[in-house]
Amino acid sequence: MVAKAKELNITEVYIPWENRKEASLIPGVVIYPVKDIRQLLFHFSGSEKITPLKNLTFEEIQKSLIKPKKDSVDFSDVFGQKCAKRALEIAAAGGHNVLLVGSPGAGKSMLAKRLPTILPDMTFEESLSTSSIYSVAGLLTKDMPLVISRPFRSPHHTTTDVAFAGGGAKARPGEVSLSHNGVLFLDELPLFSRAALETLRQPLEDGKVTVTRNAVTATYPGNIMLVCAMNPCPCGYLYDPIHPCSCTDAAKHRYLSRISGPLLDRIDLQVMVEPLDADALYNKDHSLEETSATIKERVAKARDIQTARFRSTDVICNAGMTPKMVRQYCVLTPDAKKLLIKAFTQMNFSARANDKILRTARTIADLDGSDLIDVPHISEAIQFRRLDTLFK
Repeated sequence: MVAKAKELNITEVYIPWENRKEASLIPGVVIYPVKDIRQLLFHFSGSEKITPLKNLTFEEIQKSLIKPKKDSVDFSDVFGQKCAKRALEIAAAGGHNVLLVGSPGAGKSMLAKRLPTILPDMTFEESLSTSSIYSVAGLLTKDMPLVISRPFRSPHHTTTDVAFAGGGAKARPGEVSLSHNGVLFLDELPLFSRAALETLRQPLEDGKVTVTRNAVTATYPGNIMLVCAMNPCPCGYLYDPIHPCSCTDAAKHRYLSRISGPLLDRIDLQVMVEPLDADALYNKDHSLEETSATIKERVAKARDIQTARFRSTDVICNAGMTPKMVRQYCVLTPDAKKLLIKAFTQMNFSARANDKILRTARTIADLDGSDLIDVPHISEAIQFRRLDTLFK
């Protein structure tokens, strides 16, 4: 409300005392924290003035809120899984959506839950935008009046389409908006209802969610990274090297058909998570596994390149590029162009899938510090679309 007041050129705002920290971030507005009506009356009568809040900087708020985490997750906890880790690094660097496919126990959920540890720190604008949603939802507290860590939401597969998009008598924000500037993780993707999954199409395309309930319409931001995990078949062992698959062709088709083509097209990277063997678990030197901090440094450098690239626009990362931006910034070398044309023809990609490949390749090139997209960049991006054939 204070942010909206500033938009309307209102220079003084009176708020409840309990909300003083979350409101103190808005510069250019004189904010008076009020404990009760009596205090407010004394203020207006001039007998006892309320002292206005001192505007706090984002850094001051962060220092007052951040507490050391115990037993925090880290990518160094994940043994092996080089391909999956690389995919998540690319996703974090460019804001891309990811689908993890693999047998039960392969580590899909473990990988997804560590993605926030390599994402760039929230900017002031992102923190304020996400906090506004949590304020509307009534999820901010006295101890945590500002969202300073990227959200990670993991709704159960029984979650309804209303809970996903938002609703209720006052059109409150749903899971998509509560994941704004963070990660929405859907485990067991095919078990979610088709109606719930279809609500994702608008935010994945436009970065926002429009909710209409009981003649109340609200539009909430929904700039999310979608991370999904699933088994390749109902029993989960279709590609497992040890356990045989027990599913019929009809059962596999019904299972995979629960995911629509348009939703799959909006997922940039598809990764097969292979189960680890005994050698990877017991005979490797796990002290050599990269930490989240090391990966995050590379991600931050790639994001810095994108920040400079999109400085005069509303786009913040490669995944959000418009078609015009894709043509402008995804410049391929002649050999890379030949490879993409060949893959497009042989693998029957859709036009949207082709754009996703180009955006992913742009991010891979940024991680490599390259202005042009070359053969290694485009071939790696194509590799992360190989599972398209699984769903056809």
